[in-house]
Amino acid sequence: MKALRLVLLSCALWAVAVAPVWAEGFGLTEWSSRGLSLAGGLVGRADDPSALAYNAAGITQLPGTQIMAGFAVIAPMGTISTEHAGGYSKDTTTKPNVWPAPHAYVTHQLNDRFWLGLGVFSRFGLGNEFAGNWVGRYNLTDVNFQTVSFVPTVAFKVNDVLSLAAGLDIMYASFGMGQQIPTLTLGGGFIPQKGDDNKLDIAGTGWGVGAHVAAHFRLSDTVSLGLAYKSQVALNINGEADFATHGMNFLAERNQVPHAVDCGASSTVIMPDSFALGLSYKPLDNLSFEVGTVWTRWSTFDSLDISFESGYDAKSIKNWRDGWNFNASVEYEPLDWLALRAGIWYETPVTNESYAEFMVPSYGRTGASVGLGFTWGNWKLDLAYAHLWVNNVDYDQTRASGIDSSTGIMGGHSSSTSANIYSGSISYTF
Repeated sequence: MKALRLVLLSCALWAVAVAPVWAEGFGLTEWSSRGLSLAGGLVGRADDPSALAYNAAGITQLPGTQIMAGFAVIAPMGTISTEHAGGYSKDTTTKPNVWPAPHAYVTHQLNDRFWLGLGVFSRFGLGNEFAGNWVGRYNLTDVNFQTVSFVPTVAFKVNDVLSLAAGLDIMYASFGMGQQIPTLTLGGGFIPQKGDDNKLDIAGTGWGVGAHVAAHFRLSDTVSLGLAYKSQVALNINGEADFATHGMNFLAERNQVPHAVDCGASSTVIMPDSFALGLSYKPLDNLSFEVGTVWTRWSTFDSLDISFESGYDAKSIKNWRDGWNFNASVEYEPLDWLALRAGIWYETPVTNESYAEFMVPSYGRTGASVGLGFTWGNWKLDLAYAHLWVNNVDYDQTRASGIDSSTGIMGGHSSSTSANIYSGSISYTF
């Protein structure tokens, strides 16, 4: 199949290019431009190739062979306000970055009952970066976490009402994190001095395998219901830890932390499972509405544990809570070749402020999106824009390492945190 070979090549290229996004928790839903413009409202509709990400059972609505590829560009921004001994405060803005989040899909109808599909997209991602000498450097200077899911799927049309789907989630992960570690003066006093910090960099990659199942109910000509479950994925990440700063390892040289030497490092991270529900109402052939919700079991992220081959184990407590996403959307096609779309959504907080850190400076978020769809024969082009308003997180009571009086930070909060998202997808029906 020429179409299948083409999309497999596209999927490989997109997978190499995938990058992280600053999100609530670090779950992503920017899996297609149409999906973004509809605030994720494709669980009940599920009527284009990106259904492989939102509700795979919906691909039984797609005749022949169809492909889709595209990406989102995310531009986050935010400020960390820290309070210090002596009564002064300091505002630090994250470094400006733009992150791409690609996606690619192919669906193929085998016969009247069975469909095959392959999707490549990112379920989780996180990117954040500060200057190396900023006040919160003992907690975090940079983090880069990204996943790519390869999702082979089989869908079965039981009858005109019910369709079912199941498949694997073969997930690749890349993780990188940096922080400064202060060294002690010869007299033993804790007086961090410029140039005496050790920079710890940890980088690794790994794989994990999960599953997904879905159902799509066409209850009438106007009402559809979608259900989709994505399982937990245990990522086994292996890599290296580098403790040197400009070639100097002050911790080891001064015998402050003898085990702080360059070595291998590993971690097992449990990515949460999620359950999505969407109810779609289509009163006219050119007008549809959808409301939905997604529940994500973020309580599985209770800590981040890293084991060093030097014999040291690091444990960072998270104790996150489960999260909910509530969304609503509308799609209107005033012309055969034009579609207008809009959506809104709200996500409940998942971070625990008792262990709040600079890695994920958010406490729930709200989003609004708009989009356009264009059709020329067998081709479709979708464009979308979304804006995220991220709630502030408070650091006054946190027990996170590196955010306390010993580092000169007495409290603080995030502020002015938001993101602009731009997305484009192109699809073709053979």
